[in-house]
Amino acid sequence: MRVIRFVVPMIGLALGFGVQAQALQVATDSPAQKMAESIMKEWPAGVVATENNPGKWAYEEGVLLDGLAAQWHVGADGREFKYIQAAVDKYVTKDGAILGYPVDAHSLDNVEMGRAVMLVYRVTQQERYYKAAKFIHDQLAVQPRTASGGFWHKQIYPNQMWLDGAYMAGPFRAMYAATFQEPGDFDDIAKDLLLMDTKMRDAKTGLLRHGWDESKAMPWADKTTGLSAEVWARAMGWYCVALVDVLDSMPVDHPKRAELIKVLQRQMANVIAQQDPEFRLWWQVMDRGTKFPTMTAHSGGILKSEIKPAAAGNFPEASASAMFVYALAKGVRMGYLPSMFMGNARVGWEGIQKKFVTTDADGKVTLHGTVKVGGLGGTPYRSGTYEYYVGEKTINQDAKGIGAYLLAGSEMEQAATTTMARGKVVMVDAWFNSQIRKNAAGQTELFHYKWDDETNNGFSFVGRAFQQYGAILESEPLSPGTAAGAAKLKEAKVFIMVSPDIPSKNPKPNYMDKASGDAIEAWVKAGGVLLILQNDGPNAEFEHFNTLTDRFGLHFNPVLRNHVVGNDFPAGTLMIPAGTGVFASAHKAYLKDTSTITVSGPAKAVVMASTAPTSDVMIAVAKVGKGTVFGVTDPWLYNEYVDRRNNLPLDFDGFAAAVDLAGWALRQVH
Repeated sequence: MRVIRFVVPMIGLALGFGVQAQALQVATDSPAQKMAESIMKEWPAGVVATENNPGKWAYEEGVLLDGLAAQWHVGADGREFKYIQAAVDKYVTKDGAILGYPVDAHSLDNVEMGRAVMLVYRVTQQERYYKAAKFIHDQLAVQPRTASGGFWHKQIYPNQMWLDGAYMAGPFRAMYAATFQEPGDFDDIAKDLLLMDTKMRDAKTGLLRHGWDESKAMPWADKTTGLSAEVWARAMGWYCVALVDVLDSMPVDHPKRAELIKVLQRQMANVIAQQDPEFRLWWQVMDRGTKFPTMTAHSGGILKSEIKPAAAGNFPEASASAMFVYALAKGVRMGYLPSMFMGNARVGWEGIQKKFVTTDADGKVTLHGTVKVGGLGGTPYRSGTYEYYVGEKTINQDAKGIGAYLLAGSEMEQAATTTMARGKVVMVDAWFNSQIRKNAAGQTELFHYKWDDETNNGFSFVGRAFQQYGAILESEPLSPGTAAGAAKLKEAKVFIMVSPDIPSKNPKPNYMDKASGDAIEAWVKAGGVLLILQNDGPNAEFEHFNTLTDRFGLHFNPVLRNHVVGNDFPAGTLMIPAGTGVFASAHKAYLKDTSTITVSGPAKAVVMASTAPTSDVMIAVAKVGKGTVFGVTDPWLYNEYVDRRNNLPLDFDGFAAAVDLAGWALRQVH
C-alpha cells in the first residue's frame, strides 16, 4: 500500500508550541497509483502494446515514463524508477549510444525520450546516460529552423512549428541546460515558447492553433497568417504542460521567466473558459464544444446564461483533459497561477474518472478516449479542418494519454496541501556544507544534501515534501555572517542546515563563526524556523557548529550511535510515536550512524532512542523568541533512505516522515 498525503487536525499535542501538528494519513491507492501499478504489469520495461512499433524509441513511451516519474516523485515508490531505468536501458548501450534513434528524421518527437534519459543520469550519475543525453542535445543544434528562429517540427514539415514540439523538446532542453550548465539554452527555449504564443494565437479565443507555416505554402495554412484552421485540444495541452515543466529548470532570475509565467496565466485562463460545464472536461476541438457563452441580457434586464451545444461530431478527449488538469494544478502549487484555478483542476480530475476510466474484475485499469494521432499535412494528407480532427479515432490504453493521466494524478495527490505554504521560501545551507563533485561533463557542481541532487546523497525528495505544501526551494551559498548572506537568509521562512563539513569531506570547510551564529540566532528570534540535521562524529564538524546550536539548548555529541554494519537494519531503527507535537503520525525511521543530543534551556526532547540506551535524545525542539529550532542526530531524509529504489525494507517510511515534518515546519512560521 502506498501513502496518500492529506491534512487533518490533531488535538491535544505535546510541547505547547501553539501550532497544531498535522497528520499524515495512510489511505488506499489513488486512481493514478492504481493506473501505474496496472501499466507496469501490462507493459514490462515500457514495451507499449498500443504503439505502432512496440519497443522502439518513440515519444509515446517517453510521455508514459514522464508520468511514472511524476508518480515516483510524489509517492517514493522505487519500483517506478526501476521501471523507467529498464525502459531506457532497452535503448542506451553501455557506451552511451542510442539504439534505433532516427537521426536523419530531425524530428522533435524523438527528443522527448531524453527526459527519461536525463532522469536516470541525474539519479545514477552513470556516464553512459550523459553520453546519450548529450547526443540528443546535439541533435537540436542541427535541427532546421524557421526564418523567425523556431524549430521545424520535423524535417518533412519545412518551415512549420507545431505546438507538440514545445513539449517534445522544451522540458528536456531545460533539464539538460540546468544539469550541464548551459545557461544560453534558456534564452532559446524561451524564444521558442514565446514565438509560438505570438505567432500561433487565435484572435477570437486567445488559444493557440495547432500549427503555423511561416512560408504559408502548405494547403492547410491560412494564406495571410500561416495558421492551421482549428484549436486542437492536445496540441494546446502539449504547450501548457511544456510551460509548467520548463519553469521547473529555468533560473529564477532569467529575464524571460516572468514573461513565460504571464503567458501561462493568460493561456490557462483561456483554457478554463473552454471547460465543459457538464463533464468538466475539454473537447477535441477546444472552442467548439459545449460551454456557457458570455452572459446575455434577458427580457426585463435580468442576466442569464445559456448553454451553447457542441458542434456536430465533437467529443471530450482524455489526454488533453489530463494535460490541462496537470498544468492547472501544478501551476497553482508552484505559485504561477491563482489558487482558485485548483477548483477547475479538481472538477476536471473528477470528470476524467467518470468519463474515461474503468477497472475490471482483475484490477486492470483502462483509460479510454485518447485520440491516437493528430497532425497536419503528410501522407495520407491531414487537412487540419474541423472534420479532420473530429474524424480521428480514439483508442484505449494509449501511452501518451496514460502518461498525461499519471501527470495529472501526481498533482491531484498533492492538491489538499498545495496552497498551505504558498510562496514561503525554504532554504538549504550551501555554505557550511558546500561539498563539490565533477559531473559527467567534467563540470564542478555542489552536491550532498542539496535540492537538485537526485543521487543517493541528495535532498531532492525532501524538497518535494516541502513543495507539496506550495513552498519555494532556494539555497544559501553565502556566509550568513556577511551582509549579503544575512540578507539572503531573511528571504527564508525555513532554513535547513545539514552535516557541517570536515576536511575529509571538503578540503576547505567553512566553519561556524560568531558573526554567522549571531545572524542565524537573530533570524530565528524574529520568527524563522531552523531545521538542523547533524551527523555522526566521524562525518561532521561539532566544535564550531555547537557554538550555534548551544544558543538554542541543543548540544550535539560527537559520538557514533545506531551504528549499522551491512544490512543490520534494526540497528538503525528509530520509532517515532504519533502525537509528538512535531510528527503527528507514527513513523519507522532509519537513522544510520548518528550523534546524540543533550538538551538544556528552552530545548525539549521529542523522540528518544528506540534501542539501548533509550535515554539518548535523538530529536529535540526549542522555541526561541518568535522562532523554532528543530534538531535531529542524522541527515536521515536524504534520497538513499527515502526514494525506495535501494534495499531498505519498505516498512521504513522516510518520505512519509519528510512530508509530515515539512508540514509541521511550515506551520511554525511566525
